[in-house]
Amino acid sequence: MRYLISGGGTGGHIFPAVSIANALKVADPEAEILFVGALGRMEMERVPQAGYNIVGLPVRGFNRAQPWKNISVLWDLMRSLIKVKKIIRDFRPQVGVGVGGYASGAAMWMASKMGIPILLQEQNGFAGVTNKLLKDKAEKICVAYPNMEKFFPADKIILTGNPVRQNLLNGVKHQTSNIKHLLIIGGSLGARTINRAVAAGLNDLVAAGIHVVWQTGKTYYADCKKAWEEVGSHASIECLDFLSDMPDRYAQADLVISRAGASSISEICLLGKPAILVPSPNVAEDHQTHNAMALVSRDAAVLVKDVEAADKLITTALDLIQDDKRLATLHTNVLTLAQHDSADRIAQEVIALAKRTR
Repeated sequence: MRYLISGGGTGGHIFPAVSIANALKVADPEAEILFVGALGRMEMERVPQAGYNIVGLPVRGFNRAQPWKNISVLWDLMRSLIKVKKIIRDFRPQVGVGVGGYASGAAMWMASKMGIPILLQEQNGFAGVTNKLLKDKAEKICVAYPNMEKFFPADKIILTGNPVRQNLLNGVKHQTSNIKHLLIIGGSLGARTINRAVAAGLNDLVAAGIHVVWQTGKTYYADCKKAWEEVGSHASIECLDFLSDMPDRYAQADLVISRAGASSISEICLLGKPAILVPSPNVAEDHQTHNAMALVSRDAAVLVKDVEAADKLITTALDLIQDDKRLATLHTNVLTLAQHDSADRIAQEVIALAKRTR
């Protein structure tokens, strides 16, 4: 079997794509998998690191602020469609899998036009532009949240959840008396609003007598470390740019503060972690707020708006982490939203399409 997987631009697209590929290889070790990405984007580096071949297209996103600059974008789109047509002719996939992003739009549109069935995977609670444009061409659409009929045909939707990191469930919780543990996740690059709120509240965090793991992201690490040093480099707060032992950190945490990206939400649900979600305002169509509200509306997480984080985030966290009854409620409710074995379930849908095509 030969599978064409396309998408990228952000880790939120790349990780599910690689997870699906890994699951396909487990189910069918002889499978041939080829990725199609966008030149100059993150996937061109991350996918080969995961052990897969990738071909890059010169595709780019449209400039909505300066429409007159889109002539070159259209030209690159035409070049990309011509290139991906040749890729498909040479590779001859049985199925195309699109996970969102510029490259996915070009690759999946051409695959469908050439008679190849396509499956889409939507990570967010508010569907991305690419997947919405491709919905009528897709055979199946795997989603992470219920009630996605407002974006996609109901008969095509399969609720699978998002693939998460395979080792997350292997975390070990070390006993450290009765001290509460707060995990603050800024992502690989960091979250400015969260970091600023934490920096301003360091004295309060120290005074609370809790243990804090503050993952700042590399962009803000220097400034955050300086703020931590100014309050005495207190041992109860770990200020780190990156967490290499994420499963253990999750296992230890009584409460998590995080953005509301699709992968983070899926991890929080699967691990049953009480969480304060601070949706990023700098994403397309405010989809992180939609992701967060899927939990908040079920009393499975607490929302702090980005614009309110400076005033509310630390006080909310300190109140919540000492409220055992509330933490237990959030834990119970968020576990009910977890989707298990997502990558394997998506892979089985892909294989079923491939067998039908064959």
